[in-house]
Parts: sequence; structure tokens; C-alpha cells
Amino acid sequence: MPVTPPRPKGPPLNALRAFEAAARLGSFAKAGEELSVTAGAISQQIKQIEAWAGTALFERRAQGVALTAAGRALLAPLTPAFDALSEATSVLRSLAPKPVLNIATLPSIAQLWLQPRLGTLRASLGAASLSVYALETPPDLRRTPFDCSLFLRTPSWAAEERVLARDALVPVCAPSVAARLNSLQDLTGETLLHDESWREDWPLWAKAQSLTLPSEQAHARYSLYALAVADAKAGFGVLMGHLPLVQQALDTGELVAPFDLALPSGKALVLEQSPAATHDLGALLSS
Repeated sequence: MPVTPPRPKGPPLNALRAFEAAARLGSFAKAGEELSVTAGAISQQIKQIEAWAGTALFERRAQGVALTAAGRALLAPLTPAFDALSEATSVLRSLAPKPVLNIATLPSIAQLWLQPRLGTLRASLGAASLSVYALETPPDLRRTPFDCSLFLRTPSWAAEERVLARDALVPVCAPSVAARLNSLQDLTGETLLHDESWREDWPLWAKAQSLTLPSEQAHARYSLYALAVADAKAGFGVLMGHLPLVQQALDTGELVAPFDLALPSGKALVLEQSPAATHDLGALLSS
């Protein structure tokens, strides 16, 4: 009778993916962010690989992790292998009868910049549908199922990037608040609004204007920039605006810039497209 012995098992694919991400990014935490798991989960998956191979792949140090010689040897073939797998996944997604285009962007950009443009964008996509995902950091488009990312960041001027709008810092507020602001010094008596992720915005702008903000001044900090914009519209205080995100409110008059003193931040609203993207979203979003 035929004999079919069990085949030896290879290492788990998810564990190999965890190792490759951690080795490429140099951090268990960053690998966890990319793969949407915790740093602890990454560590456990790497221990699986190390147990299967019988050798250490990382040196665990107080200041972080570093690849061992064995880890470096494993990373060399894994990175192009996962690049090829990602490319194959993109091809598979493009074969769907009704393709879905996935956009990754900051929550504030999704709410304040992208949402007013979604109707026109969907109409331009024809049979393709559109999904928007709010993320805090730009994803690696080679390794994630996103067709493009849209973030406020410093442009790298790579071929796959398109700058949609330059960023600048400018104080904005409701017209009723602007009516009592006759000089820059009047800002010291107002509640200053800003996003918690951009806590240096007010100090940077004030320094550029040679304005000293008192240490006891009232501040309101938000984890959602759109909520800060809403409070500024309601007259709760003066928001340090990022121009691409407040431009629509300035155009409608819901917000005004009491001082014509915009400070370029060095950042821009940058669209990056996956090499496998089938639509020129940059052209559609900038039209």
C-alpha cells in the first residue's frame, strides 16, 4: 500500500512577515504599526521563527534591537520575496470585476480636505469604487493594500509623489473673535487651539513673529483636528491653521485670518501612488 508520510512544516508565513518588517524597519513597534498588531505580537512571532531555525535573529538591547548575522542572511532573500508577493496581490486586486481603490490619509485630511472632493472623485472613477482609511502615519505602499496615501509631510520629490497644496501656518478664528484682534499682542488674551500632534505650531509661528506667548495662557488641545476647526468656527478661540485644511472655511467666511502672516511649514499635502495603481488619482484630485 502507498505510504504518504507527513511532510515537514516550514515556518509560519505570518511570522516570516513579522520578521521581515521588523528587520527592514529596525523596530518591533514600527513593524507592529505596519502590520496592525502590537509590538509584543511581533516579538512572539519572531521567537517562533528563531525556535524553528534554532538560532537568534535579533540581539535584544536596552536601546532597541539589532539583527544578528543570521538575521541579516535571512533578510536578504525575504525582502524581494515579500515585494514580489505584494506585487502579485496588487495584480490580483486589479482583476476584480469592480476594483476598489483604497486611500490612506490623516483623519484631518479625510474630514476637511478629501470629503468635499469625494463626490467628484467617485464620479470620475467609473466602475471602480473608493474606500478611505484614516491612519496616523503614511503606509508603505509596497506592502499594504492601499493605492495611494495622502498626508501632510515634507515632500521627497520622488516620481510617484504629487504635491497637491503647500502648507503654511496661519492663525484663524471666527469673525466675531477676529473683530477684537487689533494687534498681534491681542492674541495673548485668547484661548489658543491646536492639534495635540502639532503642539509646536503656536510656538513656531509666534517665534517667527517675535511674539511672546505668556506661559499661563489658555490652550485647548485636540486629538482630532476637525474638532479644533469646529470649535474655532464656534468662536471658542484662535486656531493655528494648516492652510490646506482650513482653506475651505476661509473661502466660505466661516473662519477668517485676522493677520496676513502665513508661515510656510516646509510641508505639503502630498499624494503618493502605488506603482500598481490603475488610476491617476493625482490628476483627479488636483483638477
